[in-house]
Amino acid sequence: MSTSASPTPPVDDKTARPATDNIVVTRHTVTVGGRALSYTATAGTLVVKEEREKDGAFEGEKPSASFFFVAYTLEGVEDVGTRPITFSFNGGPGSSSVWLHLGLLGPRRAAMDDEGGLPPPPYRVTDNPHTLLDVTDLVFIDPVSTGFSRAATGEKAREFHTFKRDIESVGDFIRLYTTRNLRWPSPKYLIGESYGTTRAAGLSGYLQDRHGLFLNGIMLISSILDFQTARFEAGNDLPYVLFLPTYAATAWYHRRLDPARQRDLRATVDEARAFALGDYASALMRGATLEADARTAIVRRLAALTGLSEAWIERANLRIDIHRFCKELLRAEGRTVGRLDSRFTGMDRDGVGETPDYDPSLTNIMGPYTAGLNDYLRRELKFESDLPYEILNPRVWPWRYSEDNQYLNTSETLRHAMTINPHLRVLVANGYFDLATPFLATEYTFNTVALETGLRRNVRMHYYEAGHMMYIHAPSLAAQKADLAAFITGK
Repeated sequence: MSTSASPTPPVDDKTARPATDNIVVTRHTVTVGGRALSYTATAGTLVVKEEREKDGAFEGEKPSASFFFVAYTLEGVEDVGTRPITFSFNGGPGSSSVWLHLGLLGPRRAAMDDEGGLPPPPYRVTDNPHTLLDVTDLVFIDPVSTGFSRAATGEKAREFHTFKRDIESVGDFIRLYTTRNLRWPSPKYLIGESYGTTRAAGLSGYLQDRHGLFLNGIMLISSILDFQTARFEAGNDLPYVLFLPTYAATAWYHRRLDPARQRDLRATVDEARAFALGDYASALMRGATLEADARTAIVRRLAALTGLSEAWIERANLRIDIHRFCKELLRAEGRTVGRLDSRFTGMDRDGVGETPDYDPSLTNIMGPYTAGLNDYLRRELKFESDLPYEILNPRVWPWRYSEDNQYLNTSETLRHAMTINPHLRVLVANGYFDLATPFLATEYTFNTVALETGLRRNVRMHYYEAGHMMYIHAPSLAAQKADLAAFITGK
């Protein structure tokens, strides 16, 4: 094993890269629930290879990609076959695993205030007393073109920037890691966030069908499995319905509702959910046939639940686009609200523009997580590379979601995996203030997938008073750790 990564030139499709693994192992301790845990951290790159054939005959293996990962394994375990292992990744597409790594699951955490607000630089990491390491080993995976993961020599990086190839390459990494580290007997879990939930659902089928690797559970953090639920496009009214309760929650947080609706968040959310799925959905479906009095009543109710003016909603033809909502709600104060977490506000140059200049909830976390991860890998985990660690790589775009030009939907893949493996359990974590993957869209996806009645008991839904990365909110982090631990231990 080497003790550091060899410096390599900037990444492009033609750069020669050695097809060798590069692994660094260090040892650490963290205190969880008053108990000191000793653990091994393994950081490095693992080369995933593909079989080559010629005229139907096996010719050998060809490197396809070098995957960067960080794994944490608890020391003192007599039989690793009895110890759960969880594979973690984020989404984007184009995101590294940094958010779940330094926000929720890992033994070290990006330091922020209890609300998840941006502290002044410079930034640091601190111990995470809510790490999941006390109940499961952890492996954080960076898909190709994120983190330090790169396509191998002769491979085009853009070929990995598709739903199908992404699933296959990450799945092949999981199979290889499981085999090399003798973890086939271990209870195995996936945890993904945002597009990582899309990936996790896809992997539930690929791992099972291609490698015979059956999972014990999947944890979906801020889930999106059916992309029709989140695409504000002409002719698709579904998002307008499914985003409405999150608009109401956001208006509640910023105190834009009447006194009665400001008393209780959950009561207001429940009212908005019932209205969205009932009278509002019906009104949108009726379109031009909606009577004038009924239309006026819908406009008034929408205004009461969203904090927007009746005149604005009328001009928007009853349809509130997410980006327009983020700009309009606090326009009078010269503020915008965040998409990932609508608790946070920003300031735009143009006060009369239609959409925000930036997402203040993304910029709020980018600095602490980027600096924390880059310093942590080299200083504490001793992994050295001169490549840029790609936190969010825009070069994966345009991402190819579907081969047949339809809305991507992996809920059917997950349903099939659960049907074949009825022991597969699913946990879904939702943030009330998440305008990227709103909770009613997730509920709709699970409520409408053709899952057998008995298997629906395998699905758990949890809700937190925070946004997309609900774990940046200290009370939600503590609650989420308890929920995840109970899920893995079966309690």
